[in-house]
Amino acid sequence: MTGPARRQKPNRWTATGPTLLQELRVTQTGVQLLTGFLLTLPFQQRFDRLDELMRGVCAATVACSVAATLALVAPVAMHRVLFRQHRLKTLVSAAHRLAYTGLVLLGLALVGVTLVVFDVIYGRTPATVAGAVALSAFTVLWVTLPLLMRRYGETTGSGPGCRSHTAAV
Repeated sequence: MTGPARRQKPNRWTATGPTLLQELRVTQTGVQLLTGFLLTLPFQQRFDRLDELMRGVCAATVACSVAATLALVAPVAMHRVLFRQHRLKTLVSAAHRLAYTGLVLLGLALVGVTLVVFDVIYGRTPATVAGAVALSAFTVLWVTLPLLMRRYGETTGSGPGCRSHTAAV
């Protein structure tokens, strides 16, 4: 068969694309809301109560959040430029890298916002503890656990690329 009736076997890139797009949709909304919130902080009455250290943390947090927003939205612009140019492999590969970078920056922004908010509400020591907990949670849940899962290949599910533990043995 030829033409539209012919079924093509999906390749790795066409199978990965929709999943990646869904991940980006979810994170884009969250990071945009966080960035918008952070951009309003300097205009709040209590912002003047921050010392130089917390202002620096706040500035670094805004920078991470803005950079995360740019990284997570960039694949949309890339898709518009590369649309219908049969560059799916390039697009998915770049979007994957940008998504990972954006998630790391988002995690750092979440740690920073935790530090600033807890510092304003409870003081420096509780803020340091809360920031350490947030950093630990980010590191374990967003970095260590996925890397361990990838290394040991234990997955659940039935979609493309999923394999059960018994199938791997």
